[in-house]
Amino acid sequence: MTQRIIVTGGAGFIGSAVVRHLIDNTDVSVLNIDKLTYAGNTESLASVAGSPRYEFQQVDICDTATLHELFARFQPDAVMHLAAESHVDRSIDSPSDFIQTNIVGTYSMLEASRRYWSGLAAEQKQGFRFHHISTDEVYGDLEGTDDLFTETTPYEPSSPYSASKAGSDHLVRAWHRTYGLPVLVTNCSNNYGPFHFPEKLIPHVILNAIHGQPLPVYGDGSQIRDWLFVEDHARALFEVVSRGTVGETYNIGGHNEKRNLQVVETICELLDELRPRDEELGSYKELITFVTDRPGHDLRYAIDASKIERELGWRPQETFESGLLKTVQWYLDNQEWWQRVLNGEYRPERLGHIG
Repeated sequence: MTQRIIVTGGAGFIGSAVVRHLIDNTDVSVLNIDKLTYAGNTESLASVAGSPRYEFQQVDICDTATLHELFARFQPDAVMHLAAESHVDRSIDSPSDFIQTNIVGTYSMLEASRRYWSGLAAEQKQGFRFHHISTDEVYGDLEGTDDLFTETTPYEPSSPYSASKAGSDHLVRAWHRTYGLPVLVTNCSNNYGPFHFPEKLIPHVILNAIHGQPLPVYGDGSQIRDWLFVEDHARALFEVVSRGTVGETYNIGGHNEKRNLQVVETICELLDELRPRDEELGSYKELITFVTDRPGHDLRYAIDASKIERELGWRPQETFESGLLKTVQWYLDNQEWWQRVLNGEYRPERLGHIG
């Protein structure tokens, strides 16, 4: 019998990668629930939109009445909850959006799932899973240490975004402990890859470089992130929802710690090779511009992914070098996709100012 999974936020960057993976590489039937905010893009799902195992519904996860109807009709075996506001700078400008979607929205999904799960027959009830996808930013900052984030690292969020995700993580665990809802939580490092909305560092730098615009680097660019290719992440998430232990947390990372400046310089080097500028303009590195750091900017994140490797056998297939090459090449080859994004609501501008 085909497994049925509700994916929230399936038109977003990570969510669309999950949906494509489920349709292309498994026999799972998918109901994609997405509000289609500025970062949602159904064009990222064009390759699977015609599948008989795929359905899309434009729904706000805070709309509990509609959620109950969809659960009753679709009869899911699992929920993969990815819907979230996810940009730190935007959370500084508009924290209320993050509280509403990430905390209230997660509460709505938990309650809809609990109501549906409570009415299942014993065997179905035992097999049901609520998988909450979160971020390593809930752990705070590793500045001044050589440590890695583990599943037991205390929470110390720094931004409205990470605080809202920390709150949603706690809600999920509380619904497991209080109501017995079978949950799983994953916390991932920075994702990158094709179809990435261009407000995030890597696509923002690629597109600014293509247009000959400044490449903004916060502070001195010494901030360190662990980079995870989005298709590797999608594979990991399916392993967790399929085989993970109920009540457990799994950290997912790419084993690719890089300074932000190093990431920007590597993109420039790839573009110098793949699409060289006119000789008189020199390297794309000439466009690098250092800007005032954002408030509360954590210096270092790094994931210890040994638990998911040990227990579920997952490892990233892409190195940072191979994944970044694929990413840069994808943006060069898919101008039509990102041009439509740029022509819409989004404008590649600095966010996250205070004042």
